[in-house]
Amino acid sequence: MIFKPQNLFSSILLLLITNAINVSSDGSKANSDSILLSCGSNAGGSDSDGRKWEPDSKYLSKSSNSESTSAQFQDPSLPSSVPYMSARILTSESTYSFSVSSKSRHWIRLHFYPSPYSGFNPDDAFFSVVANGFTLLNNFSASITAQALTQAYIVREFSLPSTPNGVLTLSFTPSSDHRGSFAFINGIEIVPMPDIVESAPVVGFSDQSIDVESLSLQTMYRLNVGGQYIPPTNDSGLSRTWYDDSPYLFGAALGVTSEANKSGEILYPRDMPKYVAPIEVYSTARSMGPDSKLNQNFNLTWVFQVDVNFTYVVRLHFCEIQQTRANERVFDIFMNNQTAQAEADVIGWAGAKNTPVFKDFAVYVHDSPGDDELLWVALHPSVDAKPEFYDAILNGLEIFKLSDTNKNLAGPNPVPSPMLVEAELVNDSGVSKSKTHARIIGGVAGGAFAVGLVAALCIILYQHKKRAHGADSSGASSGWLPLYGGSYSSASKSTISGKSSAGSHLSTLAAGLCRHFSLSEIKQGTKNFEESNVIGVGGFGKVYKGVIDGGTKVAIKRANPSSEQGVHEFQTEIEMLSKLRHRHLVSLIGYCEEDNEMILVYDYMAHGTLREHLYNKNLKTHLSWKQRLDICIGAARGLHYLHTGAKYTIIHRDVKTTNILVDENWVAKVSDFGLSKTGPMMNQTHVSTVVKGSFGYLDPEYFRRQQLTDKSDVYSFGVVLFEVLCARPALNPSLPKEQVSLADWAQTCYRKGTLEDIIDPHIKSSINPECLKKFIETAVKCLSDSGLNRPSMGDVLWNLEFALQLQDNPGDAKLVTDKGAPKEVCEADIPLSESSLSEDSEELTTTEIFSQIVNPQGR
Repeated sequence: MIFKPQNLFSSILLLLITNAINVSSDGSKANSDSILLSCGSNAGGSDSDGRKWEPDSKYLSKSSNSESTSAQFQDPSLPSSVPYMSARILTSESTYSFSVSSKSRHWIRLHFYPSPYSGFNPDDAFFSVVANGFTLLNNFSASITAQALTQAYIVREFSLPSTPNGVLTLSFTPSSDHRGSFAFINGIEIVPMPDIVESAPVVGFSDQSIDVESLSLQTMYRLNVGGQYIPPTNDSGLSRTWYDDSPYLFGAALGVTSEANKSGEILYPRDMPKYVAPIEVYSTARSMGPDSKLNQNFNLTWVFQVDVNFTYVVRLHFCEIQQTRANERVFDIFMNNQTAQAEADVIGWAGAKNTPVFKDFAVYVHDSPGDDELLWVALHPSVDAKPEFYDAILNGLEIFKLSDTNKNLAGPNPVPSPMLVEAELVNDSGVSKSKTHARIIGGVAGGAFAVGLVAALCIILYQHKKRAHGADSSGASSGWLPLYGGSYSSASKSTISGKSSAGSHLSTLAAGLCRHFSLSEIKQGTKNFEESNVIGVGGFGKVYKGVIDGGTKVAIKRANPSSEQGVHEFQTEIEMLSKLRHRHLVSLIGYCEEDNEMILVYDYMAHGTLREHLYNKNLKTHLSWKQRLDICIGAARGLHYLHTGAKYTIIHRDVKTTNILVDENWVAKVSDFGLSKTGPMMNQTHVSTVVKGSFGYLDPEYFRRQQLTDKSDVYSFGVVLFEVLCARPALNPSLPKEQVSLADWAQTCYRKGTLEDIIDPHIKSSINPECLKKFIETAVKCLSDSGLNRPSMGDVLWNLEFALQLQDNPGDAKLVTDKGAPKEVCEADIPLSESSLSEDSEELTTTEIFSQIVNPQGR
């Protein structure tokens, strides 16, 4: 492939700018010619990246029926108030006109925040968007799309060809199929970009190619294959985001990942601009593995949800970081079961090791029976070429949708599941998710939030009109990953099947270790779910105070049919807790699975959640510093047991003050294991998984990389420690911007030496200075941005127990050795190695300080 700066298909990558305009050598020009509109705003403003947005009125035709308005609520996940908090409401066909360069392509970014506006319900907004004759959106509902994709705001990005007359028009038309429909828009970006004239060969037609110069495009996927999440700040000057490819891998054939030797520099060819993809993309790769015989029997395959009846350009990035000669690794490339490239040899293309190259292919996705909404990309060793190694490699992948012959790019709205819709209706009718009481089990008030970043969005399917071979009519099919999907605050929307029992999802072992209650027993114990017995309401459902076996108090958590958590969390909770017994873990007594009910029965926790005793407005008494420290130590013991004392490492994944419960003796117990995951195996460093957790407590490294470790729990626990110390929520949107996040604000105060100013005044005078110093140092280390710099939970436990000694005996803090003789402890942290708890330790056998770190038992 020949790369010419003036004829560079790779300039399509300019579509993918996320938060800033091109900062390369052409960036200043793009910036100066760009138009950023804060629609409905009278004065414009600057966003969180410092970009200036202007009002939209001078670009809007005077004949338009429109009005300016403001959103009534600001979702915490919005990147900034500009442009999302103002909106232009359009009640009839309305057109924006822009004077642009007639020589260059332009990309258009449309921002939608489907929030209630004065007099307008976003559910009534159905409309189309046409730009210079290209239909970008048709019968589009930002509300339905945001709901189905669990996003707070929607961004759609398109690339349009140059316009000879130098005028770009953007028309919004309310749908005539919906009564009272209107259009709205929050932000518009018009940015010039170089011409795209490079053609792509059509898969299945070796003699044909697609010329994209006259077509419009839409960005679909961008993946760092075999590597980690790359944030915009680490991109090669274009502020793009590259996602982990593992959620898209098909089957169990995951291959192996590799990284370039640090001594080998990635060298771009002279005719290939460095901004095509960052070095990080070419420095990592996914290959099939070292077993040549095994490799010949399977494909390395990725699967993507797409809209049917469109042509897609698939760009594959390659860089050979292991082999050094041609014909060492040769493979075939398939797309939707057709050969896209036979005998691909990266060294043969690039000429040398550590030299990047990319290839473009065009593939048409038909509307046909079977997997008609999927785009498959597969690699297989080329046996006929007889290479030295039967293997395949890929470093990066991008997918773009091309406009069809009718100048259309619009796809259907995604269809939310019926259960999800029902749940939203219940919430709108006034059932509060935040209602809490002192006896909440599992922190149901807070709910479990899913950061639908990347992998979560890829599994949301669109409804398809011709699903064949027994597909569920309520399911959804064609979906795609919106590169700029905004919300990380929506809850996981797994639902309960109305046709099967949740119990069918439980393993025989879990069911055998846990008591099964009949529905009649549950009803009797709760007086037929009497509302007066409700002690909490959350994402899973209501929690009731109940009585079983003639007098034993229990907490009964009953799933709502419109539960936001559902089968998976129900199953995980039982699978985890049925095998765990520890004084500082809440005990699961049993479950009920009759008549499509999902009910969990726990020990009753008389004093409810830790959060309620920290900053509840109705507090009559406040926990003493000694009580708070004891509770933190108890919770740390429970988490330490999860990480080291069970058969496998268990990562809680939702550590927060509503998931730390307190019994009648003020003993802390960790609860709510619905999001828990088994940790990595011995030869792994992390678990790649969809990001889930609660805002304010979420590990930033896990959020960026989607790689879960036990250090993710440590970060969340660090937030808990500051919550205990400062008696304020992890997130408080009512505070000034720099103070909203407790984790950020506490670290800022620590660096400035002003942390003592934000300590809860009720306990400030009672804390021993040496104890406070040790406690703060521990909490700050837990919040380290890199997991490698955070202590283990065992180290945290040690430091908290040492802090307790410093509180009780500031001048005589000692560590108990295994022989019972006290040993002097230095001020420095002592790392914990190989320490763990017995899997069956129901009660602590000693009250000695550090008793769980001495005489370690475990796997």
